[in-house]
Amino acid sequence: MSAAIAASASGVDVVVLDQRKAPGGQIYRNIEAANADVASSLGTDYLQGADLVKQFRESAAEYRPDATVWEISVGLEVYVSGGSGARIIQAQRVVIATGALERPFPIPGWTLPGVMAAGAAQSLLKQDGLLPEGSVVLAGTGPLILLLACQYLDMGVNIAALLETTHPSNRKRALAYLPQAVTAGKYLWKGATMLKRLKHHGVRHIHGVEALRALGEDRLRQVEFRVGSSEQIIDTSLLLLHQGVVPDVNLTGALGCAMDWDNQSLCFRPRLDPWGSSSVAGISVVGDGAAIIGSQSAIWAGKLAGLDAACRFNHIDQGQRDAKTQKAQRALKRSLKVRPFLETLYRPANAFRIPEQPETIVCRCEEVEAGCIRKQIECGAMDPNAIKSRLRCGMGPCQGRYCGLTVSEIIAAETGKQMSEIGYYRLRPPVKPVPISDILALATGELPAEVKLPDPFKKKTLWLRM
Repeated sequence: MSAAIAASASGVDVVVLDQRKAPGGQIYRNIEAANADVASSLGTDYLQGADLVKQFRESAAEYRPDATVWEISVGLEVYVSGGSGARIIQAQRVVIATGALERPFPIPGWTLPGVMAAGAAQSLLKQDGLLPEGSVVLAGTGPLILLLACQYLDMGVNIAALLETTHPSNRKRALAYLPQAVTAGKYLWKGATMLKRLKHHGVRHIHGVEALRALGEDRLRQVEFRVGSSEQIIDTSLLLLHQGVVPDVNLTGALGCAMDWDNQSLCFRPRLDPWGSSSVAGISVVGDGAAIIGSQSAIWAGKLAGLDAACRFNHIDQGQRDAKTQKAQRALKRSLKVRPFLETLYRPANAFRIPEQPETIVCRCEEVEAGCIRKQIECGAMDPNAIKSRLRCGMGPCQGRYCGLTVSEIIAAETGKQMSEIGYYRLRPPVKPVPISDILALATGELPAEVKLPDPFKKKTLWLRM
């Protein structure tokens, strides 16, 4: 939204393709239609999104919701599907803002009904005001889990426990980055306020959690964990997991953008210049899809990319671009000062990123266990694509979004190599499932009323996947 506002204000013809039905992305999801009580409980940071969405709506950018981009060619042809079928849009420049994904949290039992990602639970809260019934256990590390706990408290949800998996040694290492984090604004104050609220409401906040397991047969019944030498069990029907977010690189990876392993953030991210331009000509990446920087920083980064696009199209000269982005550059630099502190403090423990138990599911889509992956490594599968070809890891509906990092980290741990050497899945378009009727529409120029299929495929929906 920020990039579109800046570019269109400078005279650039802008089309925004949004997979959702309304603007706001994940952070400001449903901001225009949110229930007043829900919006108030979500906090002031969420409410501030209304102003940004209003500016976006009032800008000259053309907005196309319910539009799923499933391929971009190196010639900047954008393949998109939506309510009116499929089409190809020829662009002169593309700004990608695919956002973040929750980091995989592969523990025993995490595929049971009743175990969810905390971000998914927050999405349900923002979109439809849905709240869990009964008691809920939140487990993991990072600011989001604290925020969701406070939001739930405001709405009367019974929190049975908040299980903190942050390793105690992280706090000592994070102290080195505290002085610069203090200058980044109100981030630390917000965090301290949330912790104080949880304590004030008597939330059972357990630190140093290890050996976390979800127990149950047909669905979640209990959460088991260890603190020191003490084994504990909590009865619950809902466990919300979270240990940070990582950039969604499937679209940029399928484009062939150069990727780097960020050892501080423990993720792959596209290699970019200060304006967000990638290694592929005409492609920029902004927001958390570029690096995990948070919503406010994403606004500044979007403005830089939008004005840089206007400069490249000669709507403004380089001097004007630099002058118009001075404030954004200063604000972005300041806001990023908190990232080393947060990334060090909330660095997920190895045991929660690289599953030790052989029966733990790694690829949820294809139900591939950690033990099977290690056996294939012993047999010579030394990179993620070899594992993919042998076990179908990454070939399911999520296209590797929730197993890719885990597979690469298991290989790195087993072989003693660096993640930069191991790499990631070889990504190919389409990056989202596409109805075959959309492919036919692009070939024939019209959307067929009915796709005639051979007998074995009648009455079935066909989707093209990697």
